[in-house]
Amino acid sequence: MALAVRQRRPLPSDPPPSSSEPYTKLDKPQKSDGGDEGFGWLLPFLALGLLRYTSATSNIIHDCDEVFNYWEPLHYLLYKTGFQTWEYSSQFALRSYLYLLFHEIVGRPATWLYGEEKVRVFYAVRFFLGLVSVITDTVLVVAVSRKYGKRLASYALAMLCLTSGCFFASTSFLPSSFSMYAMSLASGLFLLDKPAAAVAVSAIGVILGWPFSILAFLPVTLYSLSRKFKRAFIAGAVTSVILLALSIVIDFHYYGRWTSSVLNLLIYNVAGGGESHLYGTEGPLYYLRNGFNNFNFCFVLALLFLGILPIAKKKYAPDLLIVISPLYIWLGFMSLQPHKEERFLYPIYPLICLAASAVIESFPDLFRDKYDPHDSSIIVKVAKVMRPVVLSLILYASHARTFSLIHGYSAPLEVYKILEHHDDVGNGTVLCVGSEWHRYPSSFFVPDYVGEVRWIDDGFRGLLPFQFNSTLGGTAAAPPYFNNKNMASDEQYLHDIDACTFLVELQLKRPYLTRGSDLSKWEAIAALPYLDRELSPALYRSFFIPYLWQDKNVFGMYKLLKRIPT
Repeated sequence: MALAVRQRRPLPSDPPPSSSEPYTKLDKPQKSDGGDEGFGWLLPFLALGLLRYTSATSNIIHDCDEVFNYWEPLHYLLYKTGFQTWEYSSQFALRSYLYLLFHEIVGRPATWLYGEEKVRVFYAVRFFLGLVSVITDTVLVVAVSRKYGKRLASYALAMLCLTSGCFFASTSFLPSSFSMYAMSLASGLFLLDKPAAAVAVSAIGVILGWPFSILAFLPVTLYSLSRKFKRAFIAGAVTSVILLALSIVIDFHYYGRWTSSVLNLLIYNVAGGGESHLYGTEGPLYYLRNGFNNFNFCFVLALLFLGILPIAKKKYAPDLLIVISPLYIWLGFMSLQPHKEERFLYPIYPLICLAASAVIESFPDLFRDKYDPHDSSIIVKVAKVMRPVVLSLILYASHARTFSLIHGYSAPLEVYKILEHHDDVGNGTVLCVGSEWHRYPSSFFVPDYVGEVRWIDDGFRGLLPFQFNSTLGGTAAAPPYFNNKNMASDEQYLHDIDACTFLVELQLKRPYLTRGSDLSKWEAIAALPYLDRELSPALYRSFFIPYLWQDKNVFGMYKLLKRIPT
């Protein structure tokens, strides 16, 4: 006799049956007023646009590589003057002119519009960078809202807008920032179930942006290929072939020989070892400290995403896990490299915000009865209240960090702007810069009446940039004074200090005098406070704390000096 098996009727409190289908916000218990369709495009676009505009107008320059490897070559393309680094020597050809031309699309029309007002051209390019960031981050926020709901997307939007890391990286002229844009866009397209587009954007981020970021794009790319292999493979392959071919042709035009800057960069850093120790090394905890400085508790929560995954697996695996996984892969890989810089983490900055947002959104799930999705116990209610509290703490700490950096280190940009008001000295003047060469804000801030910018010897023994030499061939030149060993050239310094008309100097509270201290030869025409990192306590210099930031920190004076006629 066959046995009949009786099954009880499912209760409303029973968890839904497991499914292999990806989670969407439709899987969440819905309130009686119906579901929501996620964010429209306008709200995140306007919110991000406002903050990116603020970033473009107030951001400092955080890295001298941004100036000498990108702003200066762009200045040369636009004005036929500018500094050249050894990476742009045709002998080495490590930098892509295709990446520069992408920015010349805005820079060239800006020169027609603003003429000799080069500072306005500089900010026009920055606004363009901010706009690209707005578009890509908007796609990510909208995709998250449609798949996981408005709450998670709102947290992500707030952090993308206001965390210091995203605020500064979004308008930095760096390939790692471009890869960050591509990461946001590729992740958003992946969550919108557009795998072919996600793979194509990943290829753009690697080839046009930063080749090393390929590791960060692998999870989205591989999973997209597993979903729709043929379409995704064709999209990625066609995009890669077109960009690589275009890059080689453009490199030929500027370097004067057939070469691939993408391949040269990979060979130099991977096959050739890169000799990164020449440019400084840091310990394995560098990125953890740096991540906390730029994202505070947001960074801590992001690292905890894997910890809450067993509880929130139904919600976040596999799609959100795939999107966020580069955070751990990239952080681990980069921490093993001896040469570390803050900008190397830029590609995963949006993922830090997204991971932290997912953890905050899951606070109640940590305490909720797994058999009762409608559990409204006291501890669950407290966890819900903690969500806006923790988010507010993150945003306040982020503002404190942003405020401290902008007000502590913006003097170089502002001091160089004063030069345009002193054209009465006549043409052919010489602007001299000593130990402050690494804070030079670019030739966009040097008026045309200044004949040349020269470095003076203040003890630096590495190789400094030289002006592009049109006589030797401009971008196609391979000047003999360049080398890839960071060895100083005898020709890089101006030895006749009396030839200097202007002098830029940072005067700190040290037991020695600077050149500009001689008031019989120099008069200060601009002076702004500059945060003294060495003498200021780490907590107070890193974060603005009301009433204490000014009192506890030590400031020097960043000066533009003019020679007194004899």
